[in-house]
Amino acid sequence: MNQNITIDEFFQLPEDSYCLIDIRDTIAFEFGHITGAVNIPRKNLYQANLPHEKRLVLCCKSGLLSAEDAEKLSDMGYDADNLDGGYVAWLRKKLECGNRAEEIERSLHKKFHRSIWSKFAKAVAEYHLVNAGDKIAVCISGGKDSMLMAKLFQELKRHNKVPFELAFLVMDPGYSPENRAIIERNAEMMSIPITIFETNIFDSVYHVENNPCYLCARMRRGHLYNQAKRMGCNKIALGHHYDDVIETILMGMIYGGQAQTMMPKLHSDHFAGMQLIRPMYFVREADICRWRDYNDLHFIQCACKFTDTCTTCTLSNTSSKRQEIKQLIAKLKEGNPQIEHNIFHSMENMKLRTVISYKDMDGESHHFLDSYKD
Repeated sequence: MNQNITIDEFFQLPEDSYCLIDIRDTIAFEFGHITGAVNIPRKNLYQANLPHEKRLVLCCKSGLLSAEDAEKLSDMGYDADNLDGGYVAWLRKKLECGNRAEEIERSLHKKFHRSIWSKFAKAVAEYHLVNAGDKIAVCISGGKDSMLMAKLFQELKRHNKVPFELAFLVMDPGYSPENRAIIERNAEMMSIPITIFETNIFDSVYHVENNPCYLCARMRRGHLYNQAKRMGCNKIALGHHYDDVIETILMGMIYGGQAQTMMPKLHSDHFAGMQLIRPMYFVREADICRWRDYNDLHFIQCACKFTDTCTTCTLSNTSSKRQEIKQLIAKLKEGNPQIEHNIFHSMENMKLRTVISYKDMDGESHHFLDSYKD
């Protein structure tokens, strides 16, 4: 007979007395998981070689799906139990362990000074991302990238001689209470004074069949611009990093038939006087993960309230294509360690005389035959 194990009971279990199985998909598991957990995605669970001699503790994001599977495994003869509240409950418990903001800040200036802090500062300086008098809305989704960006901006303001203001902006598009609580607790633990505003975006895209995640992202961007402008900001900062840039370049070529990059800054087409900046432009995702794990930080992969009961966010075309590109880059890197560097800098080394056609900033097309003389 299976049972629900509370988080407090779980922390009291001897480590060698159970096998913790996380049934979320691999992407969610890699974004964050309970220490010691083994990842067996739900679709593979019943084909896996599970130990009969050991107690199995199953977990998912919030304990809903894992409760069903724990009951099924119990009926099959396994000693299987469900972790009540799942990964979210475990994460909430971890965040009750005290304020570690100073340790996290110290790690940026010591262990991760070269790999993260210096690269952040380099992008700010090289692309003129921060100017005197700016008021920047640092947009926080609750993931590792945006939370790190918020800490970096705090440190920049603390040590920079250029006067500028910051607003740490969190948009709630319809988070579940558990996800919102995780974001709030992470911000509190890291001493980030967030401002939260609410929208109904999740409800708006719930019944959209084609590319709901793309539509959701577009709607979020518009709401962020609007709220930032209302607060007197002239820039919004997003947490896209180096790997996002090179993946976007390849995705555009392979799936979009166009050569373009994710720009370090650009003017808004719809909000006059507003700019978007990406200060994490030179920071590698692997280093962000190392910073997260070194500080024992845990973030929700996707705060969409539907991810426990549907597969929209993990099986969308955009998501699967980006995973294909990640795998392609990793494969190419085996034969050429410079492949990522080359992809990134290809957008800086465009030779227009060897391009068939291109579009300028106004969208006007230019063809090489326009100036070619026979």
